[in-house]
Amino acid sequence: MNPPRTHPETRAPREQVNKTELVKTLASRTGLNQRDVGAVLDALFDPAGGVVPGELAAGRAVAIRGFGTFEVRLAAPRLARNPRTGEPVQIPAQARPTWRPAAPLRERLNG
Repeated sequence: MNPPRTHPETRAPREQVNKTELVKTLASRTGLNQRDVGAVLDALFDPAGGVVPGELAAGRAVAIRGFGTFEVRLAAPRLARNPRTGEPVQIPAQARPTWRPAAPLRERLNG
């Protein structure tokens, strides 16, 4: 496992699992080899050509029953300030990827 990171809301350290550890765990649970599991994860989540980013870019949400939904939300344009000059800067609307956990996952995490 990687060293704990600080959670921004509670300031409590939290552990993080990286892709390599996830591949090892999935390989041991499924009986597949690590190379195949890594290829599946890449096919799903690779930003350049993965299925999930591709569906989001096409304007479709990706729902995984019992786990959650990946979707894109549009952040409204806003006015900010350049910290060096104090000059107002217009920030355009931006598409932001989001994820909403499904009820079974929330229930498991909350007891």
